[in-house]
Amino acid sequence: MITGIDLVRSQILVSQGHKLHEPPMALPKQESVPLNGAALQCRVTTEDPEKNFAPTYGKISTYRSPAGFGIRLDGGTAYAARCSPPITIRCSSKSRPGARIFPKPCQRMDRALREFRIRGVKTNIPSPKMW
Repeated sequence: MITGIDLVRSQILVSQGHKLHEPPMALPKQESVPLNGAALQCRVTTEDPEKNFAPTYGKISTYRSPAGFGIRLDGGTAYAARCSPPITIRCSSKSRPGARIFPKPCQRMDRALREFRIRGVKTNIPSPKMW
């Protein structure tokens, strides 16, 4: 999210035998990879934090995912009546000269986790009373 490199595409191309620093990938050497901003990642799973993160099962009665600028969801299929976790949430913020950017992804992640609505199964998202 902060390097401009599509890691999934890169993994697929490597698995096909392509070299990192040659076309079609033509990635820069590690020390030359640009870093523009900060990013944070969380995984949402159907686990019960109150029972040592034991897996939980059941039917989802409500599902609503977060959205918005700087928020990306990847992974599992989830909707009311079904869930195949884990779901990965990524929050990022681009840097600006002189800006303190790390708080921005943290604020976005906090908002994203608060916006998530998964009812019917326990998840590893803390309840608001745990914040």
